[in-house]
Amino acid sequence: MTAITKSVATGTVEGEILDDRFAPLLDEFLENFASRGEKGASLCVTYEGKMVVDLWGGSANPREDLPWNKDTLSVIFSCTKGALALCAHMLIEEGKLDPDAPVTEFWPEYGANGKQATTLQMMLDHTAGVPVFREEVPEGALADWNWATSALAAQEPYFEPGTRSAYHGLTFAWTVGEMVRRAAGMSAGAFFAERIARPLGLDFWIGAPESITPRLARIFRPRFDPKAPMTPFMKQLMGDPKSLPHLFYNNAGGVSANKPGYWQAEIGSASGISNARSLARMYAALSCGGTLDGVRLVSSDALIRMQTVTNATHDDATLRTPLRVAGGFMTTRQRPSGDTASYHHFGRAAFGHTGSGGSFGIADPEARLSIAYVMNQQGPTLNMRGQSLIDASYKAIGWRATEFDYRP
Repeated sequence: MTAITKSVATGTVEGEILDDRFAPLLDEFLENFASRGEKGASLCVTYEGKMVVDLWGGSANPREDLPWNKDTLSVIFSCTKGALALCAHMLIEEGKLDPDAPVTEFWPEYGANGKQATTLQMMLDHTAGVPVFREEVPEGALADWNWATSALAAQEPYFEPGTRSAYHGLTFAWTVGEMVRRAAGMSAGAFFAERIARPLGLDFWIGAPESITPRLARIFRPRFDPKAPMTPFMKQLMGDPKSLPHLFYNNAGGVSANKPGYWQAEIGSASGISNARSLARMYAALSCGGTLDGVRLVSSDALIRMQTVTNATHDDATLRTPLRVAGGFMTTRQRPSGDTASYHHFGRAAFGHTGSGGSFGIADPEARLSIAYVMNQQGPTLNMRGQSLIDASYKAIGWRATEFDYRP
């Protein structure tokens, strides 16, 4: 074990390398601060169920001179989707949800305006047809569960459910989340806390208590290069107010990752709060057959379902990039080029989720590896800060990178 204390431009990096094979991850983590614009971040890696890297550091809030400490937490954006998807899969395994049955069996109101054939599987794999809210979202309305679920239940889909991929960037919270609520008899955030976070000892919240507020890092929005080529997503975002990219990015009722109302809302697609240590521990259970330290989340059969790709496209209608989804989780795609990719590249059996600006958490049951990275300086895309850590993790266990995945 090697204890770490290193000075960086925004403060100090601390932590432990508990397996010398993973020592190169420290170099990459430090390089993020030296040359890749990192402000504050945490990184955790587990191998065969044991934590092998636990690093944190930099600044949680440079404006108030607050360091990123061991117990600092951050909004993890769409990494939250992985936690919500796990809740759904646990209920599927228990026979309380059926991924292929019409969701109207649980949620009759949702069948309005041509959505009656929608299934939970479509909701999980972003083909349900309600990727954004059609009507203008009132200020603060996304914190109102009844408003959001009622709006989506009544809404006309953008396309016939199940026929097209359109990333449900925010709406995933209420489509999947309402199914979890109705099947479990409690909110998705409460189910996650009771069945996953507390048993595993996670510092991870979907709907955070006010008591954790002093530990929260401030989020810094991405800095866009005006000279960078316009992507298809950016062209629609900037030029077409009726487009899915524009509505996804702008029709959110004024939500802000730096406002208490956002932290406390149960937005199971975007408002989760955690750090790399807890995110990696959740995925450690999934990298080791579904059980960790005596806590069983799912069976090996459920893990196969969670790894099986159910939606793959070269051009997702919301993100305007390739997308591969397995039961609510993202899976690997062809290796990204340079520092401008909109997705990360990891092992062929791995699954997990990325978050806006660069955070991610993944499980790789074949490698028995989990990796999580959380930061407060968002990038304009997913970027080499995270990819460098993934690369170093697989290299540490002797796996090689190919164009499409990592292999032993």
